[in-house]
Amino acid sequence: MAGFSIDSEMLGSEALPAFSLTLNDLLVTAVYSDTDLQAELVKALRSKTGIPVLDSEDGLYMRLTVENNIAFFHKWFGCTIPLSEILVQFELQYCVKRPLHKCSESEIRRVCYAKYYMSGVQNMVFCEPIQGVDVRTINSFINMLNIMKHQHSAVLILVSSMEHALILGDNAYKLQPNGIQQIEIIEEGAVPEAEILTPKTVKLFKIPAKVDDKIILFDPPEIDYIEGQDGKAVIVINNEKYAMDSTLAEVEKKLEVYGFYRCHRSYIVNLQKVREIITWSKNTYSLRIDNKVQSTIPLSRTRLQEVLDKFSLE
Repeated sequence: MAGFSIDSEMLGSEALPAFSLTLNDLLVTAVYSDTDLQAELVKALRSKTGIPVLDSEDGLYMRLTVENNIAFFHKWFGCTIPLSEILVQFELQYCVKRPLHKCSESEIRRVCYAKYYMSGVQNMVFCEPIQGVDVRTINSFINMLNIMKHQHSAVLILVSSMEHALILGDNAYKLQPNGIQQIEIIEEGAVPEAEILTPKTVKLFKIPAKVDDKIILFDPPEIDYIEGQDGKAVIVINNEKYAMDSTLAEVEKKLEVYGFYRCHRSYIVNLQKVREIITWSKNTYSLRIDNKVQSTIPLSRTRLQEVLDKFSLE
């Protein structure tokens, strides 16, 4: 089994917490952290290891066409896969004659994926590979990850979004100033009976959250979704977060009557705010929220049908 390990001692950065992580070629590993920790980790990986870290435009030739870029790297790396197959695999056949500087960000990103894929490097690190790109590009990246696993390439993905960590990683971890912790992504068949409550009367009108030494009261319709962080619930409204003293299970009981639903182990969504149900390539799902930032949150496979039933969809 191929793979690699990284730890804080190897990386030698005082800005990183003490941690150790072992990756193998059978599972894609994703690490979720804030942007400062992520930048420090990328810097340390580049300076202390020989593992390449993907940069979205690193080494591309912006004045050359998509086809010429792919052809150049195809020859440079001695790739044995036919050029035409590479173009189709990364859905670049529709823009082959377009110079890169006239391509969309998503098209450029797919050229970058193709370049790294053709390099044949066994161990790779990708930093924010699907940030700000379209669904076609995300699917293209996920397909590439599946192929790389079959080719026994160990992959580490660094993201600042928990949703991206859950979409891309077979194993997902959260890197914090006090260390690293695995994110539990085990699918549940049902919510435990102890957590289910069907209220007969509505007594709750405001949801309290803390900001410094103040308590803010929110109307349930204001809330986009609620996320679990370190055992506590966090209200999210237009990407702004407000901490609560309650657990997700406690909040779920109180908000069920207002149309909120436990769509994932770590998320409760306001169903009135759901604009779109997204299906990704590896049978993974997300919900797009109708807010200013168009937030997306994970939807467990086991709960997809329940959500479809709630919207009277087949």
